[in-house]
Amino acid sequence: LGLASVGSSHDEILNVLGLRNENTTKAVFEFANGQLKSRAGIDLKIANSVYIPEGYELNDEFNAVSRDVFHSDVKQVDFTKNNEAASKINTWVEDNTNNRIKNLIDPKSLGSDTKAIIVNAIYFKGGWRLSEKFDPKLTQERDFQISKDKMVKVPTMFMNSMYRFKASEEFDAKFLEIPYEDDFASFIVVLPNQVDGVTALEQKLKQKPDVLTDYIRNLVQTEVDLYLPKFKIETTISLKSVLNKIGVKSLFDPANSKLEKLVKNGNDIYITDAIQKAFIEVNEEGAEAAAASGFFGVGASFFIPDKQTFVADHPFLFFIVDRNRILFNGVYYGEVN
Repeated sequence: LGLASVGSSHDEILNVLGLRNENTTKAVFEFANGQLKSRAGIDLKIANSVYIPEGYELNDEFNAVSRDVFHSDVKQVDFTKNNEAASKINTWVEDNTNNRIKNLIDPKSLGSDTKAIIVNAIYFKGGWRLSEKFDPKLTQERDFQISKDKMVKVPTMFMNSMYRFKASEEFDAKFLEIPYEDDFASFIVVLPNQVDGVTALEQKLKQKPDVLTDYIRNLVQTEVDLYLPKFKIETTISLKSVLNKIGVKSLFDPANSKLEKLVKNGNDIYITDAIQKAFIEVNEEGAEAAAASGFFGVGASFFIPDKQTFVADHPFLFFIVDRNRILFNGVYYGEVN
């Protein structure tokens, strides 16, 4: 959308992404698309699609960018047949997320005034490296402290292995990496030392966004007794309020959206909402994750570290990382949530 807009919408989007200009934006996404591919032990798919009304055409420049940079499909649909149009879009999303994301588009959100739906889907499934696979026989119900005064039972996996690990005084937390089969992708768990420390930890990492990458690079091979919940999370959120909070506002304002590069003769287009559905499952075999969004309108060591115990028995942050790029992240609060 940043490349389909001009003026304040364009500037706000690129600023939030930390990209200087359109050439940088194109180069970053072309490089990322070239790197983020399926390979041995990893199933990774990124797909984009643009839906426009019958009789409309994408702007030539945006059409070229969509095709060449984002590898997007462009499809024409009759939005007045809202059930049929929603079914077509939702089927595409399901096909590109291994049927994990369903019903992204509500038929009631479509109509004669709908001028474009831009959909992005990403799917990841990775098996743990063979030496890191958890034995299902060792998975058992254990206490998980949702808060200082509330406890629940959750299925918890166990493994003793050599993991890349680091305890941080700066963040009052422990960092641990579980590698996937291909050695390039990994699952990062960041466990605050305090039961109620996850919110403060999130804020610290937001203030220093490059720190996570630095910590991952400097984790140290350590023998660890790891206790990790087995979990599945599915969420649906409106991104409109999130984007507004981080400075993307003009996109949703009819007077200032200026999506002039999206479709021909579409100077009156603006975004009414942005919906994201996400799914992640972590179990003994590995992790599976998917997300879809719809926009309407080895550090070296010279010593042997002491054995550590890593018990993820209270809310923690997790990240799926591929070559130091974060593909998915979230917070696990316990099965009740």
